[in-house]
Amino acid sequence: MNEMNTDSLVSIRNLTKKFRKKTALDNISLDLPKGRIIGLLGPNGSGKTTLIKLMNGLLVPTRGQIVIAGNFPGVETKACVSYLPERSYLPDNIRVSQLLSYFTDFYEDFDRQKALSMLDSLKISIDSPLKTLSKGTKEKVQLIMVMSRRASLYILDEPIAGVDPAARDYILKTIIQDYNEEATILLSTHLIADIETILDDVIFIRDGHVTLTSSVEDIRTNYNKSVDAYFREVFAC
Repeated sequence: MNEMNTDSLVSIRNLTKKFRKKTALDNISLDLPKGRIIGLLGPNGSGKTTLIKLMNGLLVPTRGQIVIAGNFPGVETKACVSYLPERSYLPDNIRVSQLLSYFTDFYEDFDRQKALSMLDSLKISIDSPLKTLSKGTKEKVQLIMVMSRRASLYILDEPIAGVDPAARDYILKTIIQDYNEEATILLSTHLIADIETILDDVIFIRDGHVTLTSSVEDIRTNYNKSVDAYFREVFAC
Protein backbone atom coordinates (compact mmCIF):
# COMPACT_ATOMS: atom_id res chain seq x y z
CA MET A 1 0.00 0.00 0.00
CA ASN A 2 1.18 3.53 -0.78
CA GLU A 3 2.27 5.69 2.13
CA MET A 4 -0.05 8.41 3.30
CA ASN A 5 0.84 11.97 2.33
CA THR A 6 1.20 13.80 5.61
CA ASP A 7 0.89 17.21 3.89
CA SER A 8 -2.65 16.42 2.74
CA LEU A 9 -5.83 17.05 4.67
CA VAL A 10 -7.31 13.89 3.12
CA SER A 11 -5.40 10.82 1.94
CA ILE A 12 -7.22 8.02 0.15
CA ARG A 13 -5.36 4.83 -0.68
CA ASN A 14 -6.40 1.81 -2.75
CA LEU A 15 -10.05 2.48 -1.98
CA THR A 16 -12.57 -0.02 -3.33
CA LYS A 17 -16.28 -0.21 -2.63
CA LYS A 18 -18.45 -3.03 -3.95
CA PHE A 19 -22.20 -3.51 -3.67
CA ARG A 20 -22.75 -7.20 -4.33
CA LYS A 21 -21.64 -7.64 -7.94
CA LYS A 22 -21.31 -3.91 -8.72
CA THR A 23 -17.99 -2.14 -8.12
CA ALA A 24 -18.81 1.49 -7.35
CA LEU A 25 -15.18 2.51 -6.69
CA ASP A 26 -12.23 0.56 -7.98
CA ASN A 27 -8.86 0.94 -6.23
CA ILE A 28 -8.67 4.73 -6.22
CA SER A 29 -5.96 6.80 -4.53
CA LEU A 30 -6.17 10.56 -3.96
CA ASP A 31 -4.70 13.33 -1.86
CA LEU A 32 -6.71 16.47 -1.07
CA PRO A 33 -4.52 19.39 -0.01
CA LYS A 34 -5.47 22.09 2.46
CA GLY A 35 -6.85 25.43 1.37
CA ARG A 36 -8.32 24.42 -2.01
CA ILE A 37 -11.76 24.32 -3.61
CA ILE A 38 -11.88 21.03 -5.46
CA GLY A 39 -14.49 19.88 -7.94
CA LEU A 40 -15.37 16.18 -7.88
CA LEU A 41 -16.70 15.89 -11.41
CA GLY A 42 -18.29 13.02 -13.26
CA PRO A 43 -21.49 11.80 -14.90
CA ASN A 44 -24.35 10.53 -12.78
CA GLY A 45 -23.51 7.07 -11.47
CA SER A 46 -19.76 7.59 -11.67
CA GLY A 47 -19.10 6.99 -7.96
CA LYS A 48 -19.06 10.56 -6.62
CA THR A 49 -21.71 10.07 -3.92
CA THR A 50 -20.28 6.69 -2.91
CA LEU A 51 -16.89 8.33 -2.32
CA ILE A 52 -18.49 11.14 -0.33
CA LYS A 53 -20.46 8.69 1.85
CA LEU A 54 -17.28 6.72 2.54
CA MET A 55 -15.49 9.94 3.55
CA ASN A 56 -18.32 10.72 5.96
CA GLY A 57 -18.34 7.24 7.51
CA LEU A 58 -21.79 6.43 6.11
CA LEU A 59 -20.38 3.46 4.18
CA VAL A 60 -17.52 1.10 4.98
CA PRO A 61 -14.82 0.41 2.35
CA THR A 62 -14.54 -3.05 0.84
CA ARG A 63 -10.79 -2.46 0.69
CA GLY A 64 -8.40 0.41 1.23
CA GLN A 65 -8.61 3.35 3.58
CA ILE A 66 -9.39 7.02 4.02
CA VAL A 67 -7.57 9.29 6.49
CA ILE A 68 -8.92 12.77 7.22
CA ALA A 69 -6.81 15.07 9.40
CA GLY A 70 -5.01 12.01 10.75
CA ASN A 71 -8.11 9.97 11.57
CA PHE A 72 -10.23 7.34 9.89
CA PRO A 73 -13.83 8.46 9.24
CA GLY A 74 -15.72 8.39 12.54
CA VAL A 75 -16.45 10.50 15.59
CA GLU A 76 -13.17 12.41 15.34
CA THR A 77 -13.65 13.39 11.72
CA LYS A 78 -17.28 14.44 12.20
CA ALA A 79 -15.92 17.20 14.44
CA CYS A 80 -13.92 18.71 11.54
CA VAL A 81 -15.99 17.76 8.46
CA SER A 82 -19.08 19.74 7.48
CA TYR A 83 -21.24 17.72 5.10
CA LEU A 84 -24.05 18.76 2.79
CA PRO A 85 -25.74 15.61 1.42
CA GLU A 86 -27.30 15.38 -2.02
CA ARG A 87 -30.79 15.03 -0.54
CA SER A 88 -32.10 17.03 2.39
CA TYR A 89 -32.19 15.17 5.69
CA LEU A 90 -34.09 17.91 7.51
CA PRO A 91 -37.62 17.19 8.75
CA ASP A 92 -40.23 19.56 7.35
CA ASN A 93 -42.01 20.01 10.66
CA ILE A 94 -39.21 21.90 12.42
CA ARG A 95 -38.61 25.64 12.39
CA VAL A 96 -35.42 27.37 11.30
CA SER A 97 -34.86 28.41 14.94
CA GLN A 98 -34.89 24.74 16.01
CA LEU A 99 -32.39 23.93 13.28
CA LEU A 100 -30.09 26.64 14.61
CA SER A 101 -30.38 25.13 18.10
CA TYR A 102 -29.58 21.63 16.80
CA PHE A 103 -26.43 22.81 15.02
CA THR A 104 -25.37 24.86 18.05
CA ASP A 105 -25.77 21.83 20.33
CA PHE A 106 -24.16 19.27 18.00
CA TYR A 107 -21.17 21.21 16.66
CA GLU A 108 -18.73 23.18 18.81
CA ASP A 109 -17.46 24.96 15.71
CA PHE A 110 -20.89 26.25 14.64
CA ASP A 111 -20.99 30.05 14.31
CA ARG A 112 -24.59 30.86 15.19
CA GLN A 113 -24.11 34.58 14.61
CA LYS A 114 -22.80 33.99 11.09
CA ALA A 115 -25.80 31.79 10.31
CA LEU A 116 -28.21 34.41 11.67
CA SER A 117 -26.55 37.10 9.59
CA MET A 118 -26.90 35.09 6.38
CA LEU A 119 -30.51 34.18 7.14
CA ASP A 120 -31.27 37.85 7.80
CA SER A 121 -29.64 38.88 4.49
CA LEU A 122 -32.08 36.55 2.72
CA LYS A 123 -35.00 37.75 4.84
CA ILE A 124 -35.64 34.19 6.06
CA SER A 125 -37.45 34.32 9.38
CA ILE A 126 -36.11 31.91 11.99
CA ASP A 127 -39.74 31.33 13.00
CA SER A 128 -40.49 29.80 9.59
CA PRO A 129 -41.30 26.07 9.50
CA LEU A 130 -39.21 24.39 6.82
CA LYS A 131 -42.35 23.01 5.16
CA THR A 132 -43.43 26.57 4.27
CA LEU A 133 -40.21 27.32 2.38
CA SER A 134 -39.60 26.79 -1.33
CA LYS A 135 -37.12 24.13 -2.46
CA GLY A 136 -34.54 26.79 -3.31
CA THR A 137 -34.92 28.48 0.07
CA LYS A 138 -34.61 25.14 1.90
CA GLU A 139 -31.39 24.47 -0.04
CA LYS A 140 -30.09 27.87 1.05
CA VAL A 141 -30.98 27.26 4.70
CA GLN A 142 -29.23 23.89 4.73
CA LEU A 143 -26.14 25.33 3.04
CA ILE A 144 -26.05 28.22 5.52
CA MET A 145 -26.00 25.72 8.39
CA VAL A 146 -23.19 23.72 6.79
CA MET A 147 -21.05 26.73 5.83
CA SER A 148 -21.50 28.38 9.24
CA ARG A 149 -19.30 25.76 10.83
CA ARG A 150 -15.57 26.53 11.18
CA ALA A 151 -14.63 23.17 9.71
CA SER A 152 -11.42 21.89 8.14
CA LEU A 153 -13.23 20.10 5.33
CA TYR A 154 -16.54 20.98 3.68
CA ILE A 155 -18.06 18.21 1.54
CA LEU A 156 -20.92 19.41 -0.64
CA ASP A 157 -22.77 16.81 -2.73
CA GLU A 158 -24.62 18.40 -5.69
CA PRO A 159 -25.34 21.68 -3.84
CA ILE A 160 -26.74 23.44 -6.93
CA ALA A 161 -28.77 20.64 -8.51
CA GLY A 162 -32.46 21.35 -8.94
CA VAL A 163 -32.46 25.02 -7.91
CA ASP A 164 -33.06 28.10 -10.04
CA PRO A 165 -30.19 30.27 -11.39
CA ALA A 166 -30.68 32.97 -8.74
CA ALA A 167 -30.44 30.36 -5.98
CA ARG A 168 -27.33 28.91 -7.63
CA ASP A 169 -25.67 32.31 -7.62
CA TYR A 170 -26.38 32.76 -3.92
CA ILE A 171 -25.18 29.25 -3.10
CA LEU A 172 -21.89 29.74 -4.93
CA LYS A 173 -21.39 33.11 -3.26
CA THR A 174 -22.03 31.52 0.13
CA ILE A 175 -19.55 28.74 -0.57
CA ILE A 176 -16.66 31.08 -1.30
CA GLN A 177 -17.28 33.91 1.15
CA ASP A 178 -15.79 33.94 4.62
CA TYR A 179 -14.71 30.32 4.71
CA ASN A 180 -11.41 29.49 6.37
CA GLU A 181 -8.65 29.76 3.76
CA GLU A 182 -6.86 26.83 5.42
CA ALA A 183 -9.94 24.67 4.91
CA THR A 184 -10.71 22.52 1.88
CA ILE A 185 -14.01 22.37 0.01
CA LEU A 186 -14.85 19.24 -1.98
CA LEU A 187 -17.76 20.02 -4.27
CA SER A 188 -19.44 17.25 -6.24
CA THR A 189 -21.47 18.17 -9.31
CA HIS A 190 -22.20 17.43 -12.93
CA LEU A 191 -23.13 21.09 -13.58
CA ILE A 192 -19.56 22.12 -14.30
CA ALA A 193 -20.12 25.36 -16.18
CA ASP A 194 -21.98 26.80 -13.18
CA ILE A 195 -19.22 26.19 -10.63
CA GLU A 196 -16.03 26.30 -12.71
CA THR A 197 -15.20 29.89 -11.76
CA ILE A 198 -14.78 29.04 -8.06
CA LEU A 199 -12.65 25.88 -8.46
CA ASP A 200 -8.91 25.56 -7.85
CA ASP A 201 -8.60 21.88 -8.75
CA VAL A 202 -10.66 19.13 -10.33
CA ILE A 203 -10.98 15.37 -10.03
CA PHE A 204 -12.60 13.55 -12.94
CA ILE A 205 -14.24 10.27 -12.00
CA ARG A 206 -15.96 7.74 -14.25
CA ASP A 207 -17.27 4.23 -13.61
CA GLY A 208 -15.54 4.16 -10.23
CA HIS A 209 -12.11 5.18 -11.59
CA VAL A 210 -10.29 8.49 -11.19
CA THR A 211 -9.36 9.51 -14.73
CA LEU A 212 -7.77 12.91 -14.00
CA THR A 213 -6.57 15.08 -11.15
CA SER A 214 -5.45 18.56 -12.16
CA SER A 215 -5.50 22.23 -11.29
CA VAL A 216 -7.99 24.29 -13.27
CA GLU A 217 -5.12 26.51 -14.41
CA ASP A 218 -3.24 23.54 -15.89
CA ILE A 219 -6.28 22.40 -17.87
CA ARG A 220 -6.75 25.86 -19.35
CA THR A 221 -3.03 26.21 -20.12
CA ASN A 222 -2.36 22.72 -21.46
CA TYR A 223 -5.57 22.18 -23.41
CA ASN A 224 -6.64 25.77 -24.14
CA LYS A 225 -10.15 24.84 -22.99
CA SER A 226 -12.44 25.55 -20.09
CA VAL A 227 -12.91 22.74 -17.59
CA ASP A 228 -16.46 22.29 -18.86
CA ALA A 229 -15.32 22.00 -22.50
CA TYR A 230 -12.53 19.60 -21.61
CA PHE A 231 -14.87 17.50 -19.47
CA ARG A 232 -17.33 17.25 -22.37
CA GLU A 233 -14.50 16.12 -24.63
CA VAL A 234 -13.17 13.51 -22.19
CA PHE A 235 -16.61 12.13 -21.34
CA ALA A 236 -18.15 12.32 -24.81
CA CYS A 237 -20.36 9.30 -25.51
